[in-house]
Amino acid sequence: MTNAVEDLGHLPHASRVEAMAGLGISAADIARLLKVEPEVLKAAYSDQLAEGHIKTNAKVAESLYRIATGQGREAVTAAIFWLKARAHWKEVSAHEHTGQLAHVVLTKEDMDL
Repeated sequence: MTNAVEDLGHLPHASRVEAMAGLGISAADIARLLKVEPEVLKAAYSDQLAEGHIKTNAKVAESLYRIATGQGREAVTAAIFWLKARAHWKEVSAHEHTGQLAHVVLTKEDMDL
């Protein structure tokens, strides 16, 4: 199943550039695939290069949120991840000691090594 590609206007490769930038592909690599100079790509598709990762992150966050607010084991894992990343939750280990501390007295002889 593939998602429909959004029409981004008169630029022939706008949706492809935005999608590739959103996946983290460098402008130089995108230019190479499209067979254009990197400077030309950056000038013509500056918005798509700058906004691709924002739109991709939004889609992933939306998907994670849907899973985290659902049911089942995946929901628990997604919710924990979401809360650690977005709500700054962290796992803390607490160690409780019971018993008495030994009282030790050091003498001058003990300190002379």
